[in-house]
Order: sequence, then C-alpha cells, then structure tokens
Amino acid sequence: MSLLVVGSLALDTVETPFGSVQDALGGSAMYISTVASYFVTPVRMVGVVGGDFPKSAIEFLESRHVDTEGLQIIEKEKTFRWGGRYHYDLNARDTLFTELNVFEKFNPVIPESYKSSTYVCLGNIDPVLQRRVVEQLHKPRLVVGDTMNFWIDRRYEELKKTLERMDILIINDSEARLLAQEPNLIRASRKILKMGPKVIIIKKGEHGALLFTEKTFFSAPAFPLENIYDPTGAGDTFAGGFIGWIARTDDLSEENLRRAVIYGSTLASFCVERFSLERFKELSYLEIQDRFHEFRRLTNFDDLTLS
Repeated sequence: MSLLVVGSLALDTVETPFGSVQDALGGSAMYISTVASYFVTPVRMVGVVGGDFPKSAIEFLESRHVDTEGLQIIEKEKTFRWGGRYHYDLNARDTLFTELNVFEKFNPVIPESYKSSTYVCLGNIDPVLQRRVVEQLHKPRLVVGDTMNFWIDRRYEELKKTLERMDILIINDSEARLLAQEPNLIRASRKILKMGPKVIIIKKGEHGALLFTEKTFFSAPAFPLENIYDPTGAGDTFAGGFIGWIARTDDLSEENLRRAVIYGSTLASFCVERFSLERFKELSYLEIQDRFHEFRRLTNFDDLTLS
C-alpha cells in the first residue's frame, strides 16, 4: 500500500529542564514520514525547505526509505524555524520564536507519481492547503488530517470545508474543545463527527488517547515512562505510527483502528526519550514490537465477576 505525507519540515531550537538543542530536525512531515517508514515503504513525502536544510537530514530520510521526490528545496531561502521552552510540567511550553521563512509561501504540488496514493496523512498546515492536496489526488482510500488552535481560530470556515474531505481527524484535547465549542470531550467528539470525519482521535499527552466513531468509543492510556526529555513531535509521531500501521495492514476495521492507536502511542513513547528524531536513528522494528506487546500486557485484565 502507498502512503503520502504532506506537512512541514523545520529546524527546531528546544529547551527543557533536561537539556537543549539548536537547529534540530523537526516539522510534522519529518516526524510522520520517519515513523510511518517503520511500517510501510516507501513513504511519499511532500514539503519545502530552504538551502540551509542539512543534506544529512535528507540522507537520513532516504535511509528510512522516504521518497523525497516531492520535497521542494529553495536554495536562496531559509528553512522554517521554531523555538520553544518546556517547563517541569512538560505539557506546558512557551514559544520563543517562529520564523516561517520558506514555509510561508508553501504551495504543495503533488508529483504525478504520488497522485494515486492509497493512504494520505495531512500534517498540521493551513486547511486551505490540506484541501488543495486532496483535490490533486485520485480518490485515496483514507485521508487522515491534523490541525491546531491557530487554524481553528483564524481559518474556522475553511477548516470546516476541509473536515468534509477528511476520514479521520487527529487533534489534542484543547483543540477538540475549541473546535466544537464544548468542554466535554465526548460531546465535543459527537459535534466534530457531524462536521465530516468518520473517526476522531483525541490525544491527551501523558494521559493517552481517545478514539471516537459514530457508535463506539475507545480509550488508550499512554505508555508509562521514567525518563522524558523532549515532547516535541510526539503528536506527529503518534500520527505516523497510527497511519503507518493502517497502511501496512490495509485494514480499516474498528479492531485494527484500535490497534493502530496503540501503535501510535507506542511510537510516541520512544519519541520523548530523546531530543528531536534522535531516538529513531537507532530504533529497531523489534523494539517497537516488544514495547507494543508490553503495552498490551500493561492494559490487560481478567473479567472477574464477584459472586
């Protein structure tokens, strides 16, 4: 099965109580493509970078069997940059700077060889651009998308049009509340489902993830970790694990969607163990399977009835 990923590539400067990095690899397309490549190859990636984007980063993507034909390199401009500082509560962060640079004028052009992709994952970009991507494709089987508070606040009407073209929406809990104008996540999910997506996945960080369909509800915990260094990219990593497993199995049953949520959480647990994408430079597929099975053991219990 073929998988297309469209989103941002960035150079991140991150500070946490446990260290810092400068100009580290980041961006939704970077995380999603890297992680999905553990399950399906090649991953077709569309994004844009400047002439300052490290050649070693492109070599890393190619080593993960990510097809970079759709990567635009604008030599005379600079790559999108973001800086953030996390507190001891790693759910809270301050944005230090955002420099859109080449990403400000990003217009995703889908190569002809990508247009028949079976599965599509749209990273967190302008909903107008997300819709433009879908319009260039030849009837993909599944479109998964992400969004954020910025687009909900500033592109609400455009976002609603784009949601009609998505099959699965992945957002965090604060975004779900804002989008639905509803504090309760169960009621919020029902409102969002009426906007178009058939499935809603709500990420809750260290508290796991929730999956909603019109008739069912599934709750998955996060994998418990003793050491967390950098939560940057964990949400995109979740999306990469989720869509990667779906594309690998080509199975859209509810049981497999639930399994994909656990794979997403499993991969996200690896992401936060190091800064940037460093953990994925050495992570093996066997380690992923071991943690997945450990995840299952942690959440398994017997159905005992008191007499």
